[in-house]
Amino acid sequence: MAADPLAADRRRIDFLVHEIDRHNRLYYLDDRPEISDAEYDRLLRELRELEHAHPELRRPDSPTQRVGAPPSEGFAEVRHLVPMLSLDNAMDADEMRSFDDRVRRELEHEEPIEYLGEPKLDGAGVELVYETGRLTVGSTRGDGHVGEDVTANLRLCPSIPLVLATRSPVPERVSVRGEVILPIARFERLNERRLERGLEPFANPRNAAAGALRQLHDIDTRRLRSLEFRAYAIGEGAPDDVTTQAGILATLEAWGFGVSPESETCRGVDALIAYHERRLAARDRMQLEIDGSVAKVNRRDYQAELGTLTRSPRWAIAFKFPPQQETSVVEAIEAQVGRTGALTPVARLKPVRVGGVTVTYASLHNQDEIDRKDVRVHDTVVVQRAGDVIPQIVKVVLSKRPRRTRRYRLPARCPVCRAETLRLEGEAVTRCPNLDCPAQLKNNLRHLASRGALDVEGLGDKLVDQLVERGLVRRFSDVFRLDAETLAGLERMGEKSAANLVTSLERAKRTSLARFLIALGIRDVGEGVAELIASHFGDLDPILKASREELEAIQGVGPTIAESVERFFADPRNAAEVGELRDLGVRWEVSPPKPRGDGPLAGKTFVLTGGLAGMTRTRARKRIQELGGKVTSAVSKKTDYVVAGADPGGKLEKAQQLGVEVLDEAALEKLLGE
Repeated sequence: MAADPLAADRRRIDFLVHEIDRHNRLYYLDDRPEISDAEYDRLLRELRELEHAHPELRRPDSPTQRVGAPPSEGFAEVRHLVPMLSLDNAMDADEMRSFDDRVRRELEHEEPIEYLGEPKLDGAGVELVYETGRLTVGSTRGDGHVGEDVTANLRLCPSIPLVLATRSPVPERVSVRGEVILPIARFERLNERRLERGLEPFANPRNAAAGALRQLHDIDTRRLRSLEFRAYAIGEGAPDDVTTQAGILATLEAWGFGVSPESETCRGVDALIAYHERRLAARDRMQLEIDGSVAKVNRRDYQAELGTLTRSPRWAIAFKFPPQQETSVVEAIEAQVGRTGALTPVARLKPVRVGGVTVTYASLHNQDEIDRKDVRVHDTVVVQRAGDVIPQIVKVVLSKRPRRTRRYRLPARCPVCRAETLRLEGEAVTRCPNLDCPAQLKNNLRHLASRGALDVEGLGDKLVDQLVERGLVRRFSDVFRLDAETLAGLERMGEKSAANLVTSLERAKRTSLARFLIALGIRDVGEGVAELIASHFGDLDPILKASREELEAIQGVGPTIAESVERFFADPRNAAEVGELRDLGVRWEVSPPKPRGDGPLAGKTFVLTGGLAGMTRTRARKRIQELGGKVTSAVSKKTDYVVAGADPGGKLEKAQQLGVEVLDEAALEKLLGE
């Protein structure tokens, strides 16, 4: 058989698709990006170039055919009547000139085109829908077609008008697009408060803003009220007499929105490039994060003539800033233990100024990232501030590597408590599983005392610090052994405060099974999942004995959560601590286990993949469950049906490999109807 001449390119495309999708999930869904925007852009650009050279190798699930990421299942879905597209990027002046050449060629226009230059805001894109001038729905970009309903959170953002001003006529229905950002000064104040409370600081303003919008429980109102909204587009309902992009901004301002005052009209590409250079020069003086400029053809009739591609308009482009970089030397690599037990390797650097800030530490994220970049102690490295905030090692300068350096491996035992570390299959993070690890104990106690868990009034941050640092609480359960006499001897704790706290602890022992599960701090088990598990089993003992398969069989509990719960209770130290808590009187009302669902689809397991045209996936899931069926996230031999919509991806391939029956949307409708 002849060798496949495209085998290398095919493998590279497969790798890039998988890697970019992984980073999309980290960025859009998990709010914890591992790479800089510049590095992400390079991966996407390489994929686009390979697909252009070999269009027959383009995969239907390629990130070049997508805008962002699918909406999270925790929020109601909102369909954008006009898609919220992403922007193509230009990295230098030559690419901007190529963009201008294409625009003029498509328009058959020899004279300079008038553009509107805007700062490229580094935040989270949202759409606001107003009906009869009142805000009715606010949603995230999502995948560009369907976003997440975050109306309640957006209403807390002070710069979003709940009722439009009438200085300019307001259509019956209008959708306003813009960016939710977190100004730098407010970002720094929020991080100061988090550090005072012993919490991890936010990585950067963009992640803090995006994460604020996607809060389902324990809403951080302070963070939401720190956000700022800047409008830049009208999706539907733009007045017919507004003929330019500059006119759109003026209309939005008349309706009461804040717009970017730095926006300018630019006649021709040279003026546009000059505008970009001015924005770059003023970057460090701005009170918010920008990562480039945006060029838009100013005339709206020209925009309509140019049209759009699958994921981006042909009449606009983002002109990205170059990342600011310097070189330094790695003096040491230290493993730090976070509040969830995650071991994060951190490079201690010879101090260096990057983007106006002295950088002495840079996170290396995880073992895979260390291995990929091969960072070693004494290496000379290129350092940049990702998003101009997070210090990041870009690469090693191998020509300056000293002889006899050694590869770094994360320790097999926790550097704080010496517990054996573990790394779950399919995860990049190495963790300390010990519930009583001192590095985790303070935050675990704060979590236990929180309103959503056992709600212990009076167990504040500073008191928790004293209890752990004085050795009065060495294990999770020790907090329930505290007495008024011991507490009264602590700083700022009089006899009355001590007695009140003991009363509060005693009251907290009477709780619900769901709250107890939340209080344990099991990874991935929040309020919703805890309620599902507690409702299904009714008491703790069946949960302690439950296998991963039994846990995964619960509606809404996927394989990752099931594995996390099983591993937590399988650890003898955690199991012993749970026993101690019960012995100390923590108790709940036992309820009968939830009966198994019945109905015509009882016992049938479905997996949904791809987009459905006639109904949302949330609606499809609900209809299946109403008829007794179960919907899971992963395809296995136990799956009865895979429902494949548009762009189904790898789940369809796995179903075909396992011989699982595949239904299209029409077949699903027929099955549900029967």
